[in-house]
Amino acid sequence: MTTWTPDDMPRLDGRTAIVTGANSGIGLPTALELARHGARVIVAARSDAKGAEAVAAIRRAVPAARAEHARLDLADLASVRAFAEGVDEVDLLVNNAGVGMKARSLTKDGFELQFGTNHLGHFALTGLLLPKLLARPGARVVTVSSDAHARGRLDFDDLTLERGYGRMSAYGRSKLANLLFTLELQRRAERAQADLKSVATHPGATATNIVKVGPLKPLIALFLLSPETGALPSLYAATSPDIRGGEFVGPKLRLLTPSADARSEELAARLWDVSTELTGVRFERIAVR
Repeated sequence: MTTWTPDDMPRLDGRTAIVTGANSGIGLPTALELARHGARVIVAARSDAKGAEAVAAIRRAVPAARAEHARLDLADLASVRAFAEGVDEVDLLVNNAGVGMKARSLTKDGFELQFGTNHLGHFALTGLLLPKLLARPGARVVTVSSDAHARGRLDFDDLTLERGYGRMSAYGRSKLANLLFTLELQRRAERAQADLKSVATHPGATATNIVKVGPLKPLIALFLLSPETGALPSLYAATSPDIRGGEFVGPKLRLLTPSADARSEELAARLWDVSTELTGVRFERIAVR
């Protein structure tokens, strides 16, 4: 498995992929390789200018690429709904965008920023796109998590973290939520016998905008993976015929074991219910009966 490269990806002609945060970090090489292999790629980015720049970069590398930009702000549920309404079809959703190590702030809807963007925004987006995903054979949802999930803890009585906030602990909490969501989505898809695979990835310590190391950045960057290398788990999870729903793909394409909390079906079900209440998005097609 470790010898796999993007050259091993199958052709994706006739498939539509959405990559959130595809304007930078691992999102851009993820979108680029999907386009290189024939997929129509929707670059979902908060900034119109950066989204357009990403599309231009993809077309420079792949002149025949079918790439387009659509605005998406995961920290604003109205933006998430508007984006989803504008999507005509989708076979592959890569929930890649994320924020990390930020001072405490709230989204437009009043959620703690990292939890609201990394988890709730993607939860809502996936749910709103679910009917379109299920209309396509072999649909996949790939959600980027992190090994930081193992340090995350969920306090349902303080989801806005008013009683205590740490940048890293808040990030870990959002990444734990990403994994809980991934695994619960797979369980619900299986119960509903839906043709959908839900897979999580961990890119490794990668040189992206999330990594902020101040004056030491040039030195520390020497030890970070390139965005192209960090994108490999997402590309493998998105396209390999060998992947199974519910797997967690890490650096060097090794299958990782989520933490005990991430594997808790009770915790996942509670988070799902709370996320549904907070976002107003219900996954009707795979609702547990």
